[in-house]
Amino acid sequence: MSLSLDGHYAAPDDPLNMGWVMPYAHTDVARDHLATLWEPATTALLGRVNAEGFLAFWPTVIGMAGADPRDEAFAKWLVETDKVVLSSTLGQAPWERTTLVDKPTADAVTDLKSTEGGDILVLSSASVIKALLAADKVDRLALTIFPLFLGGGPRLFDDGLPAGKWTLVSQTAGEHGTLALVYDRVR
Repeated sequence: MSLSLDGHYAAPDDPLNMGWVMPYAHTDVARDHLATLWEPATTALLGRVNAEGFLAFWPTVIGMAGADPRDEAFAKWLVETDKVVLSSTLGQAPWERTTLVDKPTADAVTDLKSTEGGDILVLSSASVIKALLAADKVDRLALTIFPLFLGGGPRLFDDGLPAGKWTLVSQTAGEHGTLALVYDRVR
C-alpha cells in the first residue's frame, strides 16, 4: 500500500487519482519492493474499483517498448495469477483467471486461507486492507511511504483497529526519500 508521509492513501480532492504516486512508483526501491511481494503470491485479492484500474493498465505493459523488466514481470504475473475480486456489483468477471466474490472481506479471506497455495496479495485496495485490519486478518503489512504531504484525504489506519504488535522484517530507503517497509503481525 502506498502512503503519503502524512498517512493518506489518496488525495482529498479525487480519491481515484493516483498521480501523486507516479513520481515515486518508478523508483528502484518501489519496483524492487513490489517484486518481493508478488513473487511468492499465488493469488491477487482486489476490490472492484482497484481491479478495474489495475487490470485495465497492467496488461498493456506486457511488450511495451521501453518498459522496465520489473514492471513487465509484474504485469505478466498479474495476468497469469488467480485473482479474486470482491464485488457486489459486477455480474461477471471481465478478466481471465478471475473469481468474483460477494461476501464480507474477512469471510472471503478465511475461505482463501483454507485452500492450498502461496501468499494472498492485496494490491493497494484500501477498502479490502482496511476491512482485513479491522478483522485482524493481516499477517504481513507492506507499505511504501512517499515523502510528501497530501494534506488530507482518506487514511489507511482508522481509529478503533484491534490492538496488536507488529515486527519490522524489511526496510529499504531509496530515491527521493521513498521508504519500503514490511511488518509481520506478532500473534
